[in-house]
Amino acid sequence: MLQSYEAIYDHGIMKWLGDQPSDIKARVIVTILPDNSSMSAPKVSHQVSPRIAGKGKVLGDIVSPAASSEQQS
Repeated sequence: MLQSYEAIYDHGIMKWLGDQPSDIKARVIVTILPDNSSMSAPKVSHQVSPRIAGKGKVLGDIVSPAASSEQQS
C-alpha cells in the first residue's frame, strides 16, 4: 500500500512537515519544488468589476435552499 508524507530535504536532512513514516527503510520518490519560504501556491488577487459590484443577489445557501422541495418537483 502506498502512503504519502510531506517533508523538506535540506542539506541531507529530512524535515517532516506532518506525520512521519513508521518504516525504518523505505523507497522514496523526490519531487523538486521551487524554493520559497511559504511552500504554498502563489496568491492571486481578484477584483470585482465596478459594473457588477454590489448587484449580486443570494438566492439560497447550504442552510436554506433557493427553492422549496415542493417547487422542485
